[in-house]
Amino acid sequence: MDKNIFSGLEDLGFDDASELDLYTKTKEEPSEEDLVKAIEDSKLNEIEKQKTLLYDKEVTCPSCDHVFNARTVKTSAYRVLKKESDFFTIYTVINPYFYYVWLCNVCGYTSMKSDFEKIKNSQIELVQNKISVKWHGKKYPEIYDVHMAIERYKLALLNYVVMDSKSSKKAMTCLKIAWMYRITEESENEQTFLKQSLEGFNDAYFNESFPFYGMNKFTVMYLIGELNRRTSNFDEALRWFSNVITTPNVSLKLKELAKDQRDLIRKIKSDSIKKDLTTASEETMAEDKKKGFFSKLFNK
Repeated sequence: MDKNIFSGLEDLGFDDASELDLYTKTKEEPSEEDLVKAIEDSKLNEIEKQKTLLYDKEVTCPSCDHVFNARTVKTSAYRVLKKESDFFTIYTVINPYFYYVWLCNVCGYTSMKSDFEKIKNSQIELVQNKISVKWHGKKYPEIYDVHMAIERYKLALLNYVVMDSKSSKKAMTCLKIAWMYRITEESENEQTFLKQSLEGFNDAYFNESFPFYGMNKFTVMYLIGELNRRTSNFDEALRWFSNVITTPNVSLKLKELAKDQRDLIRKIKSDSIKKDLTTASEETMAEDKKKGFFSKLFNK
């Protein structure tokens, strides 16, 4: 030690106390290998925990009659952290969105689980002729991640397109793909699928019967407004939000959501106008200064 903090105790028999280390380390600092192993052990523990929140649901494929097990999240495992303005729910512990698509590994028929059995004979024929003949089976692990979820949602979307499914089915699938890209923070891909979802919900609103995917007419009105807002179609978004706010019989909660998003757009537009005015003012001042310089130059 740099200084004997036990000085003064020599006459009491402790003349060797200066050799003592006040904070003796009880164990060595962990090595890099130990840290890596601890991280890997943590990941393994998380995987084992997630396995306890899943179960296999026996499903019969309506396209080829193959019986398979679909990985499913236990309802008791759902833990909501928060909900975003386009209905995207952020979960803790395990993400149910990763398991919302069912896939038959024999014939390739894939859809969101709520639609899996809702397939017509004419659509089965389309799946068999356009999906099954090209399908290469793939074995997925017990635990899915966001990238597997994106792949499976895209397979579902491909099936919906091949089957000429309703716009609402394709729109909802595109919306969920956008959400998955939000998780991976790939904003360009998120925007691509938000726009595709918007196009589909626009068509579904005018041409399909309500409700679909648990949404009534007014909820879809709000969602179309919100998708317009998120893709920077502000004037169109304001039109849809205004319709939600002024339409009778719309729930108070939905009206408040629409008002919040309307006010958010107004603030963005106001800030943009202020920025444009400031920029224009600065440019004018710069131009006036420049003119003044040349005026002095030529009046000499």
